[in-house]
Amino acid sequence: MEVRRSSRRRRTVSAYREGDRTVVLIPARMTAEEERRWVSVMLDKLAAQEHRRILDGDDLQARASELSERYLGGRARPRSVRWVTNQNARWGSCTPALGSIRLSHRLQGMPEYVLDYVLLHELAHLLVPGHGPGFWRLLDSYPRTERARGYLEGVVAAERLPHALPPCRPPGG
Repeated sequence: MEVRRSSRRRRTVSAYREGDRTVVLIPARMTAEEERRWVSVMLDKLAAQEHRRILDGDDLQARASELSERYLGGRARPRSVRWVTNQNARWGSCTPALGSIRLSHRLQGMPEYVLDYVLLHELAHLLVPGHGPGFWRLLDSYPRTERARGYLEGVVAAERLPHALPPCRPPGG
C-alpha cells in the first residue's frame, strides 16, 4: 500500500489499485492520525467495490466447480457449499464424508482471489484430509496462494490491534 500526499489536494481522499498495490491519495496537510483513519476507510470502500455482490449458495457451488476443474482436474466434487455465521476462528471447513464445505461469512466482501483460495483449500480437503505435503502440492497450482494467505494473516493481525484510535475531529472542534 502506498500513501501519496499532494499539496494541490485540499479536501478529497481517493484510492485505487495499481497492479498489486493500493494507492491512497490524501491532502498533504493531513495528520498521521487522519491518514490512518482515511486509509482504513478507503481500503474498506475498495474492498466493497471489488466484491459488490455476495455469492449465494448456487454461485458458491458453481465457483467451487470451476476451481475444481481448473486446479484439481475436476476431482473435488462437493455436494454442498454454503456460508455459515458460526465460524469465527476459521475461514472455512469441510466434511469429506458428506462432501460439504462451509465458508465463514467473514470472507464476504474480501477480494475474489482470497475467497477462491479458501474455497480451493477446502476443495483440496475433499481429496486429502490433512495438511501434509500432498495437500499443499494440490494448492501449488493456484498462483495466488501466498498472496491470499498473507491477506488473511493481515486480517487476523488487524483484528488483534487495539481499535482505540480516537475519532477524527475537524480543526477547532
